[in-house]
Amino acid sequence: MDFFFPEDDLQRMTPEETHITSLTAEPYPDGQRVRVNLEITPFQSRPYIEILLKDAEGNEVATASIVEPMGWKLELTMHLRGATRSPFTIEARLFYPDGPHAVPVTRTFQVASAE
Repeated sequence: MDFFFPEDDLQRMTPEETHITSLTAEPYPDGQRVRVNLEITPFQSRPYIEILLKDAEGNEVATASIVEPMGWKLELTMHLRGATRSPFTIEARLFYPDGPHAVPVTRTFQVASAE
């Protein structure tokens, strides 16, 4: 069963055309969390999304898995779990378990330590 909010004039993309249109990472002032905003094209079938956060040395700091999101504008908070080595890299990968995989989107950002 698919559910969409009543924006009926939107053109929803096929799985092959669905991709990430925007990825931003904004550190909170405490230096321990990051607000992640993700937008994807409106879709016909709900995709899966994997988000990976790494520190400057390439060590995994946090991950998130989003299974069949209801909407195409997503916001979440990721915790840095004590990591302090900037710059950080965030990577989001959209895919379908039995279908196409979109090209991952990567962004780099700095986190100022809380004083």
